[in-house]
Amino acid sequence: MLTVHHLNNSRSQRVLWLLEELEVPYELVRYERDAKTMLAPPELKAIHPLGKSPVIADDGEVLAETGAIVEYVLERYGQGRLAPAAGTPAAHRLRYWLHYAEGSAMPPLLMKLVFGRLPAGAPALLRPIVASIAKKAQTSFIDPQLVAHFDYWEDELGKAEWFAGETFSAADIMMSFPLEAAADRAAARVGRPKLAAFLKRIHVRPAYRRALERGGPYAYAED
Repeated sequence: MLTVHHLNNSRSQRVLWLLEELEVPYELVRYERDAKTMLAPPELKAIHPLGKSPVIADDGEVLAETGAIVEYVLERYGQGRLAPAAGTPAAHRLRYWLHYAEGSAMPPLLMKLVFGRLPAGAPALLRPIVASIAKKAQTSFIDPQLVAHFDYWEDELGKAEWFAGETFSAADIMMSFPLEAAADRAAARVGRPKLAAFLKRIHVRPAYRRALERGGPYAYAED
């Protein structure tokens, strides 16, 4: 049976959701972040050298990276579900969003998180200087990048209800984490009704709710 090594409040929530949508049986091994550092526990390094999540194990093969896991699950268990027919424009869009979610959307969101935490971790005497540098980095570079991405999502969701077209697909599962993180860290929903509506749509899906029940508390599942 497929095993998911799941870390709380992480990208692996998408893997649980995908498996619930496809009704694929799986075992769940849960890990908790360190309360102070918010890093994954060292036990995950016994599963994969980088010690990150998500990681799945299936028939003796260990696979990391959400996009790669999504493609693997669709290929092995999807039976054509949650993926448009190969060679169609919708299939090309699916592939694009699978790569875009981590390759383009997440880096500025991660920078927003890191620079937001920098001042608190600095020595007291240096904290004002670090805070000033962090604020400058956010206002001059990170925030404009985020606004560009948020507006892009809003525009794309104005063309069709879902990211790959008119039908819900794995592209929407893959894009859920960037949108949820953006709503939590950078008020992405403000002034963007299509983005806000997308989050409401995915959060009421039965499979999404089942994934929450299996995976445990997930801070980003708020509308």
